[in-house]
Amino acid sequence: MKAVIINEAGNVENLQFTEIEKPTIGDDEVLIKVISVSINPVDVKARAYEGVLNWIFEESRPVILGWDISGEVVETGKNVTDFKAGDEVFGMVNFFGNGKAYAEYVAAPASHLALKPQGITHSQAAAASMAAVTAYQALADVAHIKKGDKVVIHAASGGVGHFAVQIAKHFGAYVIGVSSGKNKDFVLSLGADEHIDYTTENIKDKVQDADIVIDTIQGETLLNSVDIVHENGIIVTLPSPEIPEEVKDKASQKAVIIEFMMVQSKQETIQAIAGLLAAGILKPAVYKTFPFKEIRKAHLEVETNRVAGKVVVTL
Repeated sequence: MKAVIINEAGNVENLQFTEIEKPTIGDDEVLIKVISVSINPVDVKARAYEGVLNWIFEESRPVILGWDISGEVVETGKNVTDFKAGDEVFGMVNFFGNGKAYAEYVAAPASHLALKPQGITHSQAAAASMAAVTAYQALADVAHIKKGDKVVIHAASGGVGHFAVQIAKHFGAYVIGVSSGKNKDFVLSLGADEHIDYTTENIKDKVQDADIVIDTIQGETLLNSVDIVHENGIIVTLPSPEIPEEVKDKASQKAVIIEFMMVQSKQETIQAIAGLLAAGILKPAVYKTFPFKEIRKAHLEVETNRVAGKVVVTL
């Protein structure tokens, strides 16, 4: 089968096409013929930086990157009862770990998958894997969102952000989406109650009493977020567990909670996402689609940090 491998981190030329054996599955796994793959910022960072590549994959080389897939089940392990050959499934496979998504066939734990709802394309399903699961776990599992909460979502037009807006609205929150002005209409179309243009407006002048902030950026954004959360409010930060002392001190003085969260492949979360997709509550925005042979271009697109929604690769 065709697969894309990487031997060392660097530019997109380090993504190399090759022929390898189709994977064999364990008793609790399914073999999936991949139709769509979603490209996430972590894919790009692992490809570009040796430190990230080593952090995730240790000394294993070559590596097949990728975690988000949608496709068709072709074989099931003997313990698998939820799926059968011919089922259309999607999910985030083996994160944190080795998902091996950039390939024509992927062996995946059955517990990391859900049935793809009818009416949702494979591109949309792949797009709604890591990013949607991240948004859901940040809001529901970490922040314990409830009806009436005031929620601020940074990078609200991005992969995680555009799902977080929709999920927060589903839980009955009042949602403030932060993005550049050019994506204002997109963010409001997702259901946000307010929009803040970070290029022309100071968020500290606009918000002072948020219950929850979803931070996908860190840096100055995380520092400023402390000012807009009330006492005992929470900031869920996603990019890195390394929180600067300045931010910690400021949060401590205001009694603001900062929690780093790393998304995990969980059956209950991907099932919840499937339910929201099936109900039409969650609508994935596919920004651009590339054929498998142009996966390098897909990486470059994500690297611009200007994607509204998700970048998807089709096989």
